[in-house]
Amino acid sequence: VSDNTIVIYTSDQGWFLGEHGWFDKRWMYEESFRMPLVVRWPGTEKAGVTSQALVQNIDFAPTFLEAAGVPIPADMQGKSMLALLRDGGVERERFRDAVYYRFEESKGPHTVPRHEGVATSKYKLIRFVDLLDPATSQATVELYDLELDADEMTNRAAVERLLNPLGEERALERVGCARHQHEHVEQGEGDR
Repeated sequence: VSDNTIVIYTSDQGWFLGEHGWFDKRWMYEESFRMPLVVRWPGTEKAGVTSQALVQNIDFAPTFLEAAGVPIPADMQGKSMLALLRDGGVERERFRDAVYYRFEESKGPHTVPRHEGVATSKYKLIRFVDLLDPATSQATVELYDLELDADEMTNRAAVERLLNPLGEERALERVGCARHQHEHVEQGEGDR
């Protein structure tokens, strides 16, 4: 068993302990957006290797199926991480350009406002559906440059809007596209 068994350790999202002035775990900020993923697979994955690939828990099932030699159903969400594991975490081809996040339960006991967003390895765009920006009367938008501001303390949405008025609009269109795809997936139409 110790020579040919994949062992994966993961957990739920992280819990805020005052970062950004928040508690809970349902926010799209990095502290609760990321989840640990540790893999041990003797003979395939080398010890101590890390990867910055944008993987999600929806990638687990396709990975397990491919590792077992079982075909991955065409309508299954997610992608197999096997190539990443075999290549030492190196992305020979980009694994995923962006991830989409959505939280809907703003009126629930957690009191976390509804929000959705798109994150890449460099940027994160969050749109708070129910929180209106007093300057625009539109949903509050936050944009972070994760390379320059890993702690997400400087919202660049207003600055970027001034520098490039179409930048936020295009980014929001991408959120809209992700939302449209999400709705189709929920309805069982598969990835588009």
